[in-house]
Amino acid sequence: MGWLSGPLLAFDLETTGTDVETDRIVTAAVVRLDPGGAVSAERTWLLDPGVAIPEQASAIHGISTAHARAHGAPAASAVEEIARAVSEGLRSGTPLVVMNARYDLSLLDRECRRHGVESISERLGSVPSPVIDPLVIDKHVDKYRKGKRALHALCAHYGVPLDDAHDARADAVAAARVVRRMGERHRPVGVMPLADLHDLQVRAAAEQSVSLQAYLRRTADPTAVVEPAWPLIPRRR
Repeated sequence: MGWLSGPLLAFDLETTGTDVETDRIVTAAVVRLDPGGAVSAERTWLLDPGVAIPEQASAIHGISTAHARAHGAPAASAVEEIARAVSEGLRSGTPLVVMNARYDLSLLDRECRRHGVESISERLGSVPSPVIDPLVIDKHVDKYRKGKRALHALCAHYGVPLDDAHDARADAVAAARVVRRMGERHRPVGVMPLADLHDLQVRAAAEQSVSLQAYLRRTADPTAVVEPAWPLIPRRR
């Protein structure tokens, strides 16, 4: 049964925006699920990001600047704890499930740099692996399906409940349950060794980026650039 019969570690962030270079973490969750899908351990964080949270972001995840400043942990100490929790999970050999890993892992990487904290790559001596990304896998196994690929859409397609979307814990749990359903439905993925699955996603994510970039250049922006690297966007020099 491979990774399908083992535990999964799920990671999710809610943030101040969508730019991995400049935006900040507001909430985070690292959740361990047993092979049956039940939560066996979890940690969650609310941070004071040190900047104002835009209204558009607050409208999505429900955390205001005032609430984060009053109740959030200092960003530097929380980022250290998050990076440690993710790294320890990966070091144990448990696969890390991250919806749109390219965004969440890259943003955490930049927060580590911002606060002088060791990144996951520095802790592990390599790019985070093995990572399982429901977004990349779904686009790979069901390339031509119409409709959205956001987490709520994947939950609906694979029959996984999502009762509190954009809550970091709820999203992390749903992502892990969705990816297990994907593995069950698409058996070649479900039985694939983790190292091979990770490498498959590196290639698939690059191919998907090339395709999206070509589409955007044809239809909207002749200069559009879509990042091909996965699961971590290289830091700018």
